[in-house]
Amino acid sequence: MSEAVYTHGHHESVLRSHRWRTAENSAAYLLPELGPGLSLLDVGCGPGTITADLAARVAPGQVTAVDQAADILRTARAEAESRGLTNLRFATADVHALDFPDDSFDVVHAHQVLQHVADPVRALREMRRVCRPGGVVAVRDVDYAAMTWFPEVPGLADWLDLYRRVARANGGEPDAGRRLLSWARAAGFTDVRASATTWCFATPEDRAWWGGLWADRTLSSAFAERAVADGHATQSQLAELASAWRAFAASEDGWFTSLHGELLCHA
Repeated sequence: MSEAVYTHGHHESVLRSHRWRTAENSAAYLLPELGPGLSLLDVGCGPGTITADLAARVAPGQVTAVDQAADILRTARAEAESRGLTNLRFATADVHALDFPDDSFDVVHAHQVLQHVADPVRALREMRRVCRPGGVVAVRDVDYAAMTWFPEVPGLADWLDLYRRVARANGGEPDAGRRLLSWARAAGFTDVRASATTWCFATPEDRAWWGGLWADRTLSSAFAERAVADGHATQSQLAELASAWRAFAASEDGWFTSLHGELLCHA
């Protein structure tokens, strides 16, 4: 069976980013499709902030949140409990082989998942299988090669090159955003609406947050461990890249944007 390899892992610096995500800043393209009473499957839910937002929108509809990592589901459950949400259930799952019957959900959602899986077309076929006729499969993934920034801080281009090499060595595709439409067509979808949105970090507070968490990820996350273990970088090289992120964060002219491809696939 194909397996997903999550390049980032769940280090605190990674969760710092994931907890910032909301339905509004990460799934706005899906929100017009939602309404009370719909059943929804959230694939790769992580710490559950987007999941909880979606659950509030479809209540009293049931939301099932799945992730490959059992440990992160405890965090997601705590998020739901802190909001008083009672229409969620959680389970571990492999997106390549979802343990649900055909036609189980009105909506199937995955945010930043397909870039990490071994076989994104197979994953989309599974998402399509468990989606009811007339339902929607919604996916959104970043495109690392489309990231851009100013000023040209020495080291950030090297960071991007290193990240893409490590992600591909894990079996993923870091430039997934541009490939989503082709993957959906290969998975058998014929009614697909494609779009793109960005995250932009340009205020002093946003730069400090974004640059700081990436500096920490570059030194301490599963990405850092894999980069060193597989011979892509040394610890001292990672320290130089982390310093580049801190230099970006300190720049008064700093501006960073990441492009995300997104699809609404009607089953």
